[in-house]
Amino acid sequence: MSERIISAIKLGGQQLAAVVTLPGPERYEYFIRRVADAREVWGLYQDGWALAKTDDGTLVFPMWPASDYASLCAEFEWDGYDAQAFSLEELIDELLPQLEEDRVLPGVFYTPGDKGITPSVVQLIGDLEDELRRT
Repeated sequence: MSERIISAIKLGGQQLAAVVTLPGPERYEYFIRRVADAREVWGLYQDGWALAKTDDGTLVFPMWPASDYASLCAEFEWDGYDAQAFSLEELIDELLPQLEEDRVLPGVFYTPGDKGITPSVVQLIGDLEDELRRT
């Protein structure tokens, strides 16, 4: 079975739990690999994209490698938000440059218990492009 077919199948509960409980840096690596393979990224949307804040108040745009992971976080302040996909090309060519211009950090792979990783836009683009060259 191809990787694309496998990634299109809904994640099993056991795999979902195993990935969600990884430390932040390992979830970041998983995000990079999965997004480069699937060529899509997921956010939460309801009359606008979900945003978060760092401890110092900087705005963050949370994103996930699959809808199931995003949906896990659609609670509390994001209750009523739905997982929505956008392409990897949109992320690299449009969203990340806009986030940098607006001084909003990308938030990679939040979980219900962890804020995730907030790399710089330059680091995230570089890591994604490096992974794309490997695939």
